[in-house]
Amino acid sequence: MVIYSARKWCRLALAANPTVLLPLFVPDSEVMFRNEAGAELVGNAGRFVSQLAAERCLGYLQSQRAAMTGEPGGHTNRPELVALHGYDAKYAMHALRLGLQGVELLSTGRISLPVPEPSRTYLRSVRHGEVPLSEVLAAIDAAQADLERLRLSDAVPPLPDRAWVDDWLHRS
Repeated sequence: MVIYSARKWCRLALAANPTVLLPLFVPDSEVMFRNEAGAELVGNAGRFVSQLAAERCLGYLQSQRAAMTGEPGGHTNRPELVALHGYDAKYAMHALRLGLQGVELLSTGRISLPVPEPSRTYLRSVRHGEVPLSEVLAAIDAAQADLERLRLSDAVPPLPDRAWVDDWLHRS
C-alpha cells in the first residue's frame, strides 16, 4: 500500500502519472471511504486530462514494450516467460493496457475500471502468452498510434487545470 499526502498526489496527478490517476476512476461500489473533498476531486477528474497524459502513457507504453522484447534500454526480470512465450507476457499486457487506458482517458476523460470487455479478456490472453508476438506488437503499435494522434488533438487540453487543483488543495 502506498499513501501520499494530498499535495504529493496532486503533483503526481498533474504530471499525468497513469498509476496515480487510476483512483479517480474507481467505481463507487469499490470505495471504502470518500469524504466531501474526495468526492469533489473525483467529480473533477477531467481537470487532470491533458496532452501531457498522452506523453506519459506513451513513455510508459514504450518502456514496457522495450522490456517485453528485450530492446536496448529494456530489461526483463522474467527470462522464463521469454523462453516460454517468445516475449515477456507481463510487460506485454501492461504495455497494451497502458495504451488502451490512455486512449480511453484522452477520448472520454475517463478510465473504465475494471477494464471492460472484450479488452479485459484479450489482455488476460496476452498476459498468459496465448497471443502471438506479432499480434501483440501490432496491438501495441495501434494503441501507440492512437495516443500519438490524440496527443496532437485540439480536443485535448495541452495541460491539466493546475489553477483548479491548487484551489482544491487550499480549500481541502
